Amino acid sequence: MKVLSVVGARPNFMKVAPFIHEIQRHNEANEKLVDHILVHTGQHYDPLMSDIFFERLGIPRPDHNLNIGSGGHGVQLGQTMIAFDELLQEVKPDWVVVIGDVNATLSCSVIAKRHQIKVCHIESGLRSFDKRMPEEINRMVTDSISDLLLTPDTISSDNLRREGKPEESIKFVGNIMIDTLVKNVEQAKLLNTQEIIEANRFKNLSVVQSAIEENNFGLMTMHRPSNVDDRNVLLSIVETLENKICPKLSIVLPLHPRTEKQLKTFGLWERFTQISGLVLLNPIGYLELLKLNTEAKLFLSDSGGIQEECTYLGTPCITLRDSTERPVTLKEHGGVSVLVGNNMELVEKYFNDFLTKDRQPQKPALWDGNTAKRCLEAILSFQD
Repeated sequence: MKVLSVVGARPNFMKVAPFIHEIQRHNEANEKLVDHILVHTGQHYDPLMSDIFFERLGIPRPDHNLNIGSGGHGVQLGQTMIAFDELLQEVKPDWVVVIGDVNATLSCSVIAKRHQIKVCHIESGLRSFDKRMPEEINRMVTDSISDLLLTPDTISSDNLRREGKPEESIKFVGNIMIDTLVKNVEQAKLLNTQEIIEANRFKNLSVVQSAIEENNFGLMTMHRPSNVDDRNVLLSIVETLENKICPKLSIVLPLHPRTEKQLKTFGLWERFTQISGLVLLNPIGYLELLKLNTEAKLFLSDSGGIQEECTYLGTPCITLRDSTERPVTLKEHGGVSVLVGNNMELVEKYFNDFLTKDRQPQKPALWDGNTAKRCLEAILSFQD
């Protein structure tokens, strides 16, 4: 059997890594081998994808790189379809495995079906029910044409059933990103927090930024257009950090390039970088962020993946979004996250609430580090 996996961005590599490792284990133990091909569409260029990124996480380099690069959604979708169409004519796999909700997920699943190739969607069934999000369209279209729908939680499985997907195509396998966390968390804990901070601090700022106390700091990541592309919204976040949050707790913020650009565009950079108690870092690697997350008192973020990691680790999470495709991470479903959107009063309320909360790790069903094994078993046992 020939299986081709598609990745379009750095987080996809961390999700496909356990799947590749499971294929390697299968091939070592069985005569019936799985021939695996890894394709990177090159949708996102990420400077953090250095040699050490692949070495630390045990991720093989792609067999093919389509080098699509940046551009608008239409450009990315169209160019990926053209390049992937040519590749499939050469490779001719039995399965195309797509992950998550990036543009590569949609493009490659559509072209695979045009070639009559079976499609497996890992992280199927996630829904924010907000069609303004391009990712929501990618998820819905991919799920509508996939042969095998591998879901991370029971809420996602129920979403697919409500949409009329056949029961035999839905397989609840658990969260593959947690496989990566389980494998790497002990290695991450060996890192030194202070060394991470000092090695990655923003240089050439007009003020000397604060030191942090171990186990007495918060984390923050922020990059979504809803938070950084409107000056009034971004200003309200800056003011809240300045007046309500950082005076009570130091916040470590690995700064996304988009956020830095918008702060400068809106004339907020100088004010932002002078907030006492705000520790700005350059973008950091997966293990470094995982280490900080194991020690942080709380996390403010607009990332879906962070919601999942916080739930498993028990880090109280204030989610700067109006909706989430991962409701299993919310407190009302047994998780540790709350949705606050751009409501800074809610940010302040939950920040104060979470300051005194202890960690309460939560492990939804099948978030056990064995999802990749169930994914491969579902593919190998699939019957048309």
